[in-house]
Amino acid sequence: MDLSDSPPPLPSAGTAPCHILGLHHFAWRCRDAEETRHFYEDLLGLPLYHIIQSDHVPSTGEFCPYTHIFFRMADGSFIAFFDLGDDAISQPSPNTPAWVNHLALQVGSVAELEAAKARLQAEGVEVLGVTDHHIFKSIYFFDPNGIRVELAAQQASPEQMQAASLDAHARLAEWTQRKQQWRQQRAEGRTQGVLRPARNDRPEYGGRSG
Repeated sequence: MDLSDSPPPLPSAGTAPCHILGLHHFAWRCRDAEETRHFYEDLLGLPLYHIIQSDHVPSTGEFCPYTHIFFRMADGSFIAFFDLGDDAISQPSPNTPAWVNHLALQVGSVAELEAAKARLQAEGVEVLGVTDHHIFKSIYFFDPNGIRVELAAQQASPEQMQAASLDAHARLAEWTQRKQQWRQQRAEGRTQGVLRPARNDRPEYGGRSG
């Protein structure tokens, strides 16, 4: 079996996990800092809060001039972008559908989703949704850098989310077991298809319900 198919090793039993307090910032490459500022500050309402500029990368020491801009969210976390001064954007992954990698931001209500959709569409932005995910509702669109952005309004209560969390590990373990069997079958040439989950939480969008 190809070792690249194997899951990453788990931390040793004696290793204490980090105590993560929350998101500090999500950073991505942007084509143009002002174009990105207009989108996130003027259209989505996230204030430009900090800027860092340099010719060298602090972590690696390499020469790569950049302007690094930060937009502040209400909880104090940030979305950040690097303008590398070449008018280029990050290229999408060739083996990943465009809807997979995305940035999801929470808003307060479905009414806010609908208002955001109207504002974005008025600016010529193509918007999908409102999409019902049962525990939240969302709209989807792409920013000027090709990043898929989701705005989500929570529908489920904390109590409902807590109840739903109780079988998360069991469901993941079931998926992992089935994936190991699928890998073995693929290695033996007994399957060419993709692995499907045993349970479909969203049958209304097609497919089986169990």
